[in-house]
Amino acid sequence: MKIIKRNGAEVEFDIEKIIGAIEAANNEVVESDRLTEEQIKVIAHTVEYICSKRTRALGVEEIQDLVENELMKFGAHNLARTYITYRYKRQLARQSNTTDECILSLIECNNEEVKQENSNKNPTVNSVQRDYMAGEVSKDITKRILLAPDVVRAHEEGVIHFHDADYYAQHMHNCDLVNLEDMLQNGTVISDTMIEKPHSFSTACNIATQIIAQVASSQYGGQSISLTHLAPFVQISREKITLEVKAEMEDIGVTLTDEKISSIVEKRVRDEIRKGIQTIQYQVVTLMTTNGQAPFITVFMYLGEAKNEREKQDLAIMIEETLRQRIEGVKNEKGVYITPAFPKLIYVLEEQNIHEDSPYYYLTRLAGECTAKRMVPDYISEKIMKNLKVDKNGDGHCYTCMGCRSFLTPYVDENGKAKYYGRFNQGVVTVNLVDIALSSYKNEEEFWKIFDERMKLCHRALQARHERLTGTMSDAAPILWQHGALARLQKGETIDKLLHGGYSTISLGYAGLWETVYYMTGKKLTEEEGKEYGLKIMRKLNEYTAKWKQEENIDYSLYGTPLESTTYKFAKSLQKRFGIIKGVTDRNYITNSYHIHVTEEIDAFDKLKLESEFQQLSPGGAISYVEVPNMQHNLDAVMSVIKFIYDNIMYAELNTKSDFCQVCGYDGEIQIVEDDGKLVWECPNCQNRDQDKLNVARRTCGYIGTQFWNQGRTQEIKERVLHL
Repeated sequence: MKIIKRNGAEVEFDIEKIIGAIEAANNEVVESDRLTEEQIKVIAHTVEYICSKRTRALGVEEIQDLVENELMKFGAHNLARTYITYRYKRQLARQSNTTDECILSLIECNNEEVKQENSNKNPTVNSVQRDYMAGEVSKDITKRILLAPDVVRAHEEGVIHFHDADYYAQHMHNCDLVNLEDMLQNGTVISDTMIEKPHSFSTACNIATQIIAQVASSQYGGQSISLTHLAPFVQISREKITLEVKAEMEDIGVTLTDEKISSIVEKRVRDEIRKGIQTIQYQVVTLMTTNGQAPFITVFMYLGEAKNEREKQDLAIMIEETLRQRIEGVKNEKGVYITPAFPKLIYVLEEQNIHEDSPYYYLTRLAGECTAKRMVPDYISEKIMKNLKVDKNGDGHCYTCMGCRSFLTPYVDENGKAKYYGRFNQGVVTVNLVDIALSSYKNEEEFWKIFDERMKLCHRALQARHERLTGTMSDAAPILWQHGALARLQKGETIDKLLHGGYSTISLGYAGLWETVYYMTGKKLTEEEGKEYGLKIMRKLNEYTAKWKQEENIDYSLYGTPLESTTYKFAKSLQKRFGIIKGVTDRNYITNSYHIHVTEEIDAFDKLKLESEFQQLSPGGAISYVEVPNMQHNLDAVMSVIKFIYDNIMYAELNTKSDFCQVCGYDGEIQIVEDDGKLVWECPNCQNRDQDKLNVARRTCGYIGTQFWNQGRTQEIKERVLHL
């Protein structure tokens, strides 16, 4: 049985340490208040038994809480007080330096909490460790100096989650929708070097990857680009290649028809597109940014963005090449093609590609094949999105999210034109809805009273995020603020005007709607009464964001948080405060945002239809998914789901599996098994458990993770049921 030390290291449970701690306190009280040696052993073994029944490794603080509880049950009140005093003194001693032990443990790769914090970071790599070290210092400064004590306390108790505290000390923001069109068409500057408008498609792709790397190193969230912004450079290459072919023919004295010249040109154009797309896909996978991971980049594929028919046809070729290369995958260290985590791909479903007689249906069919094998692309329904994202002029819009799910709200600039590229998100604070419910003890009036208090707390935490960015100079990140990725401000100018009026968003996240509804009503979200209560909560959350926006001219927006490691943190805090409650706190994770619980038996179409009602109430970001088996030999079923998405929900994905064992070559599903109370990954063919020799790709929460997960998320993955 394992436990987690305060520095995050995982060690074996040692009952002698519990006995020793109780004995030390026992010796401090008068003899009449002391326990016998046998009684101390009974308490220690009781604590050991309780720990063994938990399906996760408990932290030292949790174990000490159990010791206190057992001392009180024995009636040893004075001894319990002495034990508590001892704990308090030790806590004061530790507070003199809150970072050293944690940093040292992560350098030696002993910190289990940090090792499993991000499923796309390898914690053994120096650059990742450097980022984590800086993050620990930033979190320490944030907690001790920069944030209000009650916000810090709420964060540490799991009442709220103040996201990305490891970057908060710097004036950095969350997600971006990169204005690649402006940067390519009008030029940009990278590392003090002028980059002019490219003269070919291949050069444009090369510059795009440099921009991606620079942007990723200047913020901490996801970023998105559109393939459409690269499409005009295909025609530039076509014209350039045409001149080259004609010159070559003239040099060798050959006269060709225009048709033959066009045929040669198109072959060369196709070859350049292939190489350009390969540059983007491979560069993104192999780039390492300053935060120690590949850029968290999303590539948007939307035919409807093309400005003319020629550009649309070229964009279609680019989309086809992107999908074909992703189907192939990338080679791992064994030379076997596997599924890469990035770039994430989003494909827009529209009238010109959704029906079998649509001119670009072949692309949708190819997208379905890619999803079945490589888990991407994800799908946006143009029809549904245009109904939901309506600007003040009454026009509906279709555009990509930033990263995995963070959506901007409709915005019209001073010229009356809709604008999305070049905008960003200021940051996120997430409320633990389950804690509100459990704190109310099913009293409806108390629930809404606590709900209001928590909203005020979240609001102040979000204001802190906003205020941290206020006054930021454009010089802090020139690629973002001066050279076109987000704006073209002057040197020395602040970004303040971009923080107001709806240009950027700031997000109120939420988690655990399923458990909240179940606890308060005894009904599931899949039942009518439960659904209505869930929708009521969602509407209430939107009322708060609308009120704050109206009062402050800051675009607060409700966001379906993609909890990765925090799903485990919230679950542990709930178990500590409220114990084990069936259907609510009896797992080591809570449900992301509005999602149907992963264990709920429901078919893909019913799930998507139901979740669409909640998705439209989460305008700052949301994504729905269905869990499916290997669908490579059942493409018609995949296409049925894709067509259903088009008609019923704005944004959704299909979760498949894509694994490989480097020891035996097994390419089926790697299993999760239990070993001494801990969940571990194991090859079912050769029983290999060495994570360095296993390639596992799973949806984490909107994006693909490949570096494994904490125990809470691993349990959630293990318990997922199939929807198809």
